[in-house]
Amino acid sequence: MTTVALDITGMTCAACSARVEKVLSRLDGVDRAEVNLALERATVEVADGVAPQALVAAVKKAGYGASVRAADEAGRRAADEKREVERRAEERRTLARFVVSALLSLPLVIGTLPMMLGTGHAWIGPWTQAALATGVMLVSGTRFLREAFAAVRGGGANMAVLVSLGTSVAYVYSLVLVISGDVHAHLYFEAAAVVLTLIMLGKYLEARAKRGTSAALAALHKLQPREAELVGPDGAARTVPVESLKPGDMVLVRPGGRMPSDGTVRRGHSAVDESLVTGESLPVDKEPGDAVVTGTVNGEAALEIEVSAVGPDTRLARMARLVEEAQTGQAPIQRLVDRISAVFVPLILVVAALTFLVWWLALGDPTGGMVAAVAVLVIACPCALGLATPTALVAGTGAAARAGILIRDIETLERAQEIGAVAFDKTGTLTIGKPEVVAAEADAATLSLAAAVEAHSEHPLARALVEKATAQGVPLPVAAGVRAIRGKGLSGTVEGKTVSVGNRRLAEEAGLEAEALDALTARLGEAGTVAFILVDGALCGAVRFADTARPEAASVVAELKRRGLSPVMLTGDNEAAAAAIGGALGFADIRAGLLPEEKVEAVKRLADELGDKGVAFVGDGLNDGPALAAARLGIAMSSGADVAREAAAITLMRTDLRLVPAALDIAKKTRRTIAQNLGWAFVYNVIGIPLAAFGVLSPAFAGAAMAFSSVSVVTNSALLTRWKPRLAGKS
Repeated sequence: MTTVALDITGMTCAACSARVEKVLSRLDGVDRAEVNLALERATVEVADGVAPQALVAAVKKAGYGASVRAADEAGRRAADEKREVERRAEERRTLARFVVSALLSLPLVIGTLPMMLGTGHAWIGPWTQAALATGVMLVSGTRFLREAFAAVRGGGANMAVLVSLGTSVAYVYSLVLVISGDVHAHLYFEAAAVVLTLIMLGKYLEARAKRGTSAALAALHKLQPREAELVGPDGAARTVPVESLKPGDMVLVRPGGRMPSDGTVRRGHSAVDESLVTGESLPVDKEPGDAVVTGTVNGEAALEIEVSAVGPDTRLARMARLVEEAQTGQAPIQRLVDRISAVFVPLILVVAALTFLVWWLALGDPTGGMVAAVAVLVIACPCALGLATPTALVAGTGAAARAGILIRDIETLERAQEIGAVAFDKTGTLTIGKPEVVAAEADAATLSLAAAVEAHSEHPLARALVEKATAQGVPLPVAAGVRAIRGKGLSGTVEGKTVSVGNRRLAEEAGLEAEALDALTARLGEAGTVAFILVDGALCGAVRFADTARPEAASVVAELKRRGLSPVMLTGDNEAAAAAIGGALGFADIRAGLLPEEKVEAVKRLADELGDKGVAFVGDGLNDGPALAAARLGIAMSSGADVAREAAAITLMRTDLRLVPAALDIAKKTRRTIAQNLGWAFVYNVIGIPLAAFGVLSPAFAGAAMAFSSVSVVTNSALLTRWKPRLAGKS
């Protein structure tokens, strides 16, 4: 199976998206189709050999526009920019239609006010009313008539059908009475005009709000620069399209410029603003050897970058792809809504017809029946139902992405509500992931000799010792004849002395007594790795290395406990190291010495213990992939292995554990907003349709209520875009 993405135009409500989905799903070779009304996009899984143009043709036959989304990033960006221009133009046209319709409707409403209130005759004549209403029908009504005609021709019925039918009945009925010369008849020109004007206002406000909810994804796409300065073998820089870059190229990024690709700093020192990609608010210092990400902004000095990934392989592209995939998904509740909407519009047509017949045949009031039927048609438009889920999803996942939290799909929102425990890997997740010198039994002179030897090694422990000596201002003399002693350590000559730094085996083979080594180890503490320093064969000191906890880890554990969630540590490290870190951070449940498959079993046992609740697992390593996939909710640190990020439902774009509770927050808030929107939309229809059928709700009020329902749903979703994570203070 392959996935084809289509851009759809002409959809106005849930019935439209349901119709397009149904048409696509019925095609031979189509396994599954999902249509997102807010993004105006369809995602179709098809068998190999099914031509995308066949999908486009089917959508067009159903009365809607369609085009295949480009597979490459540049093509998608160009298509999105073109769609954005078209949407803004349509937004301006909608505003113009509303303004003209309002200017024509206002004198019509004022002039017929006595008639509407039942206090007398209208202040303006019937032909004037007809002229003003005709203007509104031509300006705004024709839009809905075109959409309705296209829908009916395609074999479906949508919001435009209801609006067109309702307003046209009121207009034509009134026009026939005017032409027939019935001067005492009650005319309904103002009802048709006001309904169209209010719905056009609702459409304009809806378009503006929808544009705001999808701003995060649009911002991500815009971060990719179009051009880069490629540094040639002669050191000269020339401007080239970013599409021409390949791994290994050198590019120059000037102050204030954006990184054109993922890469590694090779020359220069600067601070880089990564806020739009990772959510990190402060600029991050970069020096040779540090990684940079596409789209981030260089600070005060030029950098030369070696390209490591371009195009769809960059972190920015993967991030945008994840956000886009999440936003085009559908919740189970939304699928149910779409199925209801598919039969909802035909059902409303039947209800409207029955309303008219009951008023006419049972009550003897065909005019009242017509007014009630028009009100039913107008109030029942399922716009709000179709927008309830996708607008909240787009806004919520976009706000999460801005904060550095990538949510893979809408099912993740469901699973995030059902968590009872959060299990953490230790190394690289709860800890920084690189060793540091945490204790030393050595004077400055001994530390200086040891660091001089270790400066010749790239081993993480050696780098940690050199960093410790440098931080303390200890000078590093020159070491000569440095050699590695396999599996034991290093040895060299410094200032005429033989200096060896290594593990216990190296010290024992040098003839040192076990009691002396044990005593020194005890003073340093048990957890971590101990390196002994020998000068001319004598034991002169030792240092202990350990991977230290992230500064925010303890506050995150405390926050999870406050929420009633059980924090658990699952690690492959030894029990002593796990207990030292876990105890300091506040873990009561620590499970150490686990192989990758044993982590999976531990996750499953935890889930069994919790019953209905599930387990969230937070990890970053290659060996965390199985546990991330096995957990009900996998959360990966972006600093970790690709397999971890692929297996996770949520990816944290910066190594800040405080984003773990924040991710649970935004998932819960988005899910709650979806529920609120659906409740809001259903309430309008459940209450409004009976009121309209019984004649309590006039067509004008029905139009206002329908427009307001869509705007209220979209506005409620747009509030999510203002969400920012509440980050507990670092301990």
